[in-house]
Amino acid sequence: MWGREQVIDVEGLPLRVVRAGSGPPLLLINGIGAPAEMWAPIVARLDGHEVVAFDLPGAGASPPLRRPTRMRGLAELVTRLIDALGYERIDVLGYSFGGILAQELARRSPERVDRLVLCATCPGLTSAPPQPLAALLMLTPARYSGRSVASRIVPLIAGGRTRRDPTALREHLAERLARPPSTQGYLQQLYAVSGWSSLCWLSSIGHETLIMVGDEDPLIRVINARCMAALMPRSRLRVVRGGGHLFLLDEPGSVVADLTGFLATASRATE
Repeated sequence: MWGREQVIDVEGLPLRVVRAGSGPPLLLINGIGAPAEMWAPIVARLDGHEVVAFDLPGAGASPPLRRPTRMRGLAELVTRLIDALGYERIDVLGYSFGGILAQELARRSPERVDRLVLCATCPGLTSAPPQPLAALLMLTPARYSGRSVASRIVPLIAGGRTRRDPTALREHLAERLARPPSTQGYLQQLYAVSGWSSLCWLSSIGHETLIMVGDEDPLIRVINARCMAALMPRSRLRVVRGGGHLFLLDEPGSVVADLTGFLATASRATE
């Protein structure tokens, strides 16, 4: 594991948290079903930050919720986690499903979020649709069940370097499969995001925001990122040429300068 692990009780729910480094804190919010191990390729490149990741309920080592909730409930849970960790405000990077949750967090608790990074994500319902096969494969956690299944499914979902280069997936596959999500937890996350949309309120998000998307992503079409950037008044867009859904993980060197530069120079959004 890439960092120091601990369990934080959030209103009776034990959440596994992993931290590494020192400096301004950066909260990482995982993709659907993924454990904190997913961040291994990028953490070492985030020098000068205290990186904080956690397993969402039902993923990694965090148990599922007793009762399913929508994105609003998950955003409230993350706010309570920030409280428990002792941070007044924190930079937030959300990936895919985590980017959707990061948008909801910025809406519900704007004073707790400093800079916002949204990777390979969308504004939800009414977005330009993903490729049908990729969308279908996302409805099941089968890709977390073993190496052979993941090797067949993940390239179809991810595109980009993961599809072009078999070594890209193998480099960190063991870490991603070490803590598969529970079926209950995965279904709870699907339930949370179903019917969700930020289109009607995205323009009210005043945080400095970096939006990053790969132009070979089967799940998130570039037009969705362009729509988000057009709506968010303090946003900037980075399109990763040849990047798939996992561009931050399968070729982090292509974007780390943009990410660290943004975190170092963007002004605080809510003084």
